[in-house]
Amino acid sequence: MTSVRAKKNLGQHFLKDKNIALKIVDSLQATNIDKVLEVGPGMGVLTQFLIRKEQYETTVVEIDRESVEYLKVHFPDLGGRILSEDFLKMDFSSFSDNPFAIIGNFPYNISSQIFFKVLENRNQVHEVVGMIQKEVADRLCMSPGSKTYGILSVLLQAFYNVEYLFTVNENVFIPPPKVKSAVIRLVRNDRESLDCDEALFFKVVKAGFNQRRKTLRNSLKVFLNDPQLKEDEIFSKRPEQLNVNDFECLTRLIEKQPKS
Repeated sequence: MTSVRAKKNLGQHFLKDKNIALKIVDSLQATNIDKVLEVGPGMGVLTQFLIRKEQYETTVVEIDRESVEYLKVHFPDLGGRILSEDFLKMDFSSFSDNPFAIIGNFPYNISSQIFFKVLENRNQVHEVVGMIQKEVADRLCMSPGSKTYGILSVLLQAFYNVEYLFTVNENVFIPPPKVKSAVIRLVRNDRESLDCDEALFFKVVKAGFNQRRKTLRNSLKVFLNDPQLKEDEIFSKRPEQLNVNDFECLTRLIEKQPKS
């Protein structure tokens, strides 16, 4: 097998530029970890550089069976560290008992799902370096006040330091995507838990941005049963005006309401 056919239904765009591949791998800080999980290795353009790193052990997870067979032939040293399964359904606890890093040229069609999976397992996932659609990268790294600042911006920034690293042009992929790509890095921050009810925090953030043109007084009215609470100044704002700490404060206000 000399190559793998890119499959549209899997969102595959294979990176062909080895210099960019090396730059992505070198962006991984890999501090305090001994394992790295590569998502969607395809034909191993990142894998070839990852397996040269002695400070950590690389495992790859790939849903495409054709790619799995290619990897088995071209990367025999990986042995049992080629996982033929769906990353989104992985049980991270069976992969590693210790914190680990995730890296990959993420399929555009599941990039948001990948980051939600990371959030669910944030106490295990210490770092993420991923190539994604530039528009999504801009959104995740954005600060409050921007029109592109949204749900994942808040949720990821609550638990990770998110950094935009560099832009990647369309012509270095097979087949070329119709949009530019970008590489971002997430590193777990010091926030062990939220200073409010976590499940409610997630619901409040999602509800606020689902009706982002409305003020929070209107978009969050399902959570508000205290007429006096609605007069708090924070509810006159729109969700993109609030940072993580503001959303924590907002959630605490909702929590402290008298039960209806």
